[in-house]
Amino acid sequence: MRRQEQPTGKTFATNAEVDFVVIGSGIAGGSVARELTAKGFDVLVLEQGRHVPPSDMEHDEIGAFISNRWTNTPEQSPQMYRKTADAKAEQRHFLQYARVVGGTTLHFTGNFWRFRPIDFNEFSQRGAVPGTAVADWPITYEELEPYYTAVEYAMGISGETPTDPREPMRSKPFPLPPLNVTGPGVLLEVGAKKLGWNSKAAPMAILSREYKGRQPCHNCGFCLAFPCEWGAKSGSNWTMIPDALRSGRCEVRSESYVHRIETDDTGRVTGVLYFDKDKKEQRQKAKAVVLSANGAETPRLLLMSTSNRFPDGLANSSGLVGKHLMFNGNVVADGLFEHAVHGHKGPVVTRITQEHYIPDPSLNFFGGGGIDMRFDVPAMIKTLSMPTDGPEWGAAWKARAREWFTHSASAYGHTTTLPVATNSVTLDPELKDAWGMPAIRTTYKEHEHDMRLFKFFQDRCKELLSAAGAKKVYASPFGDAPGSAVHLLGTARMGNDPKASVADKYHRAHDVKNLFIVDGSSFVTSGRGQPTMTIQALAFRAADHIAQFATRLEI
Repeated sequence: MRRQEQPTGKTFATNAEVDFVVIGSGIAGGSVARELTAKGFDVLVLEQGRHVPPSDMEHDEIGAFISNRWTNTPEQSPQMYRKTADAKAEQRHFLQYARVVGGTTLHFTGNFWRFRPIDFNEFSQRGAVPGTAVADWPITYEELEPYYTAVEYAMGISGETPTDPREPMRSKPFPLPPLNVTGPGVLLEVGAKKLGWNSKAAPMAILSREYKGRQPCHNCGFCLAFPCEWGAKSGSNWTMIPDALRSGRCEVRSESYVHRIETDDTGRVTGVLYFDKDKKEQRQKAKAVVLSANGAETPRLLLMSTSNRFPDGLANSSGLVGKHLMFNGNVVADGLFEHAVHGHKGPVVTRITQEHYIPDPSLNFFGGGGIDMRFDVPAMIKTLSMPTDGPEWGAAWKARAREWFTHSASAYGHTTTLPVATNSVTLDPELKDAWGMPAIRTTYKEHEHDMRLFKFFQDRCKELLSAAGAKKVYASPFGDAPGSAVHLLGTARMGNDPKASVADKYHRAHDVKNLFIVDGSSFVTSGRGQPTMTIQALAFRAADHIAQFATRLEI
């Protein structure tokens, strides 16, 4: 039995001044909407993409991986890319993000790691890195921990209480037990034990048991890049947005593309301009705006919102809007095993090792990360991407493809990347999108420390596969820039100094009292993999403070 459609919510007139306009319905925007409506405020959520009902959540590999079924497309949103500012930009679909109600959590893997204390203060612990803007966050793990816990219980996170003394304190255990271990998870545990590494159940935003009326995982195998029609994946579309709508104080206006945040002569936000589904321009008045459009669209919108008072873009007196673009680094190695793994049965990840979360400082690179063992794509994509060291056609190829599908698993390393000022999102001076707005131009090249860290983690991935019993191990070379990128971070960083950051520790823009920036763009450093839970915990915390400001009439 499938879950019912999400509640209807409220409808606001465009000429009515709402308390808050939230731009974006992903894990940040959805969480802000949920928390602010629970505190008695009227919230209008404007989302570029469409609402996807359960009846439209098909398991179409071509649609998900090739036709950009749930994400930004090169036809609507073309992009330019270059490695360095003096290189000629080329058109490439480089930055990828969802364009649906629920954002990327509609189709995410569900990895839900907490950051650790060092992720917030590594500059103090390790010092500067030449060529980067590494800095401490203006908040600590201890300050964010209650919000991590609140998120786990609001979402229904499956996991196990850690026994590794290197892990940080938790105020509560996980609300749900771990997901059942899959074949790749067993192999990770076997390999980690042989190597003397710690391993544990992966903390996942996928239900292991029924929770708040949602069904547990059905083990269908269509997880990464697919929506979950059962509601087992705890995306914003199944959790935050419905809760906000049930409050009776929220409207989600889908297919609404915000292209400008308006301000008055004093520099205060007055509302937004957006294109509706018919590409007609509309204006929505608001007392305040919360910008949660992701680490690419957030700086783009700020840069498009110029005025006499903000000639270089809204909230950009520091000149840092769009700079310090980061992702989570990732490296992978594949293993072929003698016995069947059947990794396609169940969720992508069930076990992880964070043995190298903080590598030995003598290795001379910044950051660290963790490794999971996974089988993350369905049959067609999996077999088309198998190694080329065997037959490429006919019956022999089919036999090899069958073995690869049933007997392989991947070790996937999640790592830090560094904040570099020249890695940036800007407006392309020529290319326009389908609405006639300036396209994104990305400049990105990995720092040398990132490359050393990637090499270290890929070697550990190969080591883990071998220890788990792989008869063959494959590892493709990696370059100094990914072919495409997700987890878009750092382009409107938070901090205490208005000259060195875009927003303060409460996510309020330094330049604009009633504008808040709440998404991955506020990150100061990238952490050590899987930022989604930290984005959401920051959103819960931001909403808490924003509500206090509003109650005290400080907005």
